Amino acid sequence: MKIYTGTGDRGKTSLFSGERVFKSHLRIEAYGDLDELNSIIGALIASLPKQDSQVIKELQQVQSDLFTISALLATTPDSPSMDAIENITPEQIKLLESAVDRMQEELPELRGFILPGGHISASWSHLARTVCRRSERRTVRFLEEMFPKDIPNSYQQALTYVNRLSDYFFALARYCNYITGIPEKLWKI
Repeated sequence: MKIYTGTGDRGKTSLFSGERVFKSHLRIEAYGDLDELNSIIGALIASLPKQDSQVIKELQQVQSDLFTISALLATTPDSPSMDAIENITPEQIKLLESAVDRMQEELPELRGFILPGGHISASWSHLARTVCRRSERRTVRFLEEMFPKDIPNSYQQALTYVNRLSDYFFALARYCNYITGIPEKLWKI
């Protein structure tokens, strides 16, 4: 199977539901940012200081969940292809919240704004957090355009997940610095 097809040479790409749109479309920007985030998570996993199987398992689940959200964004809502896409569930959001709580229990109290950095894994996690926030902003913009009155629940759950995910990456960055003994640097005014 060839990797290149040539079908995008004129600036268009196919959605999961089959329609062709310009690569500059807000929909493509939204799930393109999620793809970037997914790649950053791969680098984050590779940089983890310890083989923390629980964190690795969580991050691999997040990568899978991001593919699900990307498929949702890449599909026209009234398309028959929507039947093939699983929705993000409240349980998946709760898993992120539980992971944040678990890490927070081990961390010292946060006493101000911290500068991103420290151990390489913390740096990757901070980068993931900022790309996640950008993904969220682009997704919100796309959903506002697509659903000017009410965002359907399947999209709202995906949006909530991405919002919670950035909190997860913040906690994970702090956790990575903590377990490697690298102190956080506070922002000084």
